[in-house]
Amino acid sequence: MHREISIFNFADVTLEYSVIGKGTPILVFHGGHSNCHEEFGYQPLLASGYSIVTPSRAGYGRTSAITDLGQSCRIYKSLLDHLAIEKVHVIAVSAGGPTGIVFCSTFPERVINFTLQCAVTKPWLSQEDKEYRMARRIFKPGAEKRTWGMLATTNNLLPKLTFRMMASSFSKLPFSEIQKQIDDHFAEEFRKMNNRQRSYCGFIIDLEQTQRDYSKELAAIQASTLIMHSKNDNSVSLSHPENAKALVPLSEVFILDSWGHLIWIGKHAAEYDNALISFLSRANNTR
Repeated sequence: MHREISIFNFADVTLEYSVIGKGTPILVFHGGHSNCHEEFGYQPLLASGYSIVTPSRAGYGRTSAITDLGQSCRIYKSLLDHLAIEKVHVIAVSAGGPTGIVFCSTFPERVINFTLQCAVTKPWLSQEDKEYRMARRIFKPGAEKRTWGMLATTNNLLPKLTFRMMASSFSKLPFSEIQKQIDDHFAEEFRKMNNRQRSYCGFIIDLEQTQRDYSKELAAIQASTLIMHSKNDNSVSLSHPENAKALVPLSEVFILDSWGHLIWIGKHAAEYDNALISFLSRANNTR
């Protein structure tokens, strides 16, 4: 997978981004703790003839810490201008959901279609939740590098134990049931994920942006929208795809009976890949 990583400077803002492949472009807004090095679900898309543009979202990687989501989306649109890309498929993942929602509602003329993947679509962790308070402590700038360094070290030494310890944050299933849904490649993909992830100040920005109500923006989305989620997701509840389906005019829901939040790995990954590529292909055939 040949990835070109570049920097786009716009006024006083720095945007890090990667481009992989040749073909119809997909703009990916990655999830929390990720960046332009994301790779979950990429290989089947590349094999199907798509290219993938992945900006490190605000505060992640080398991208400036922009707290205004509207400003961030204007810069992502300027990146498309810089790359001479007229229209894109848009995919928004997990905590990147609000970014995709605001981008698609603000720049409908640049969007072929939209896919939400296990995505936040309404107020998420509240400030009273213990998960929110813990995240503010361990993923804040100054602490997050140490957090991810310790996790990567543990995961590299004891991958099975690390996954078992973290599994409940991703899945509502008991571990005995999760084990039935993971395949031989799972441990390595999970290990690689924990080695490439960093929060920088991006996740703190995400925690604030996911407090908002995006009902108005969801209702303004004009593009055909595929809402993908796992029924066993314990990171982002099923109320989020239900909320998007109720508000986005041209939307359909695909709920996987997969093990949890990371729908790109495990025995149901091929089902996810086929559904997504079918959705993207339908739009390409009608253009």
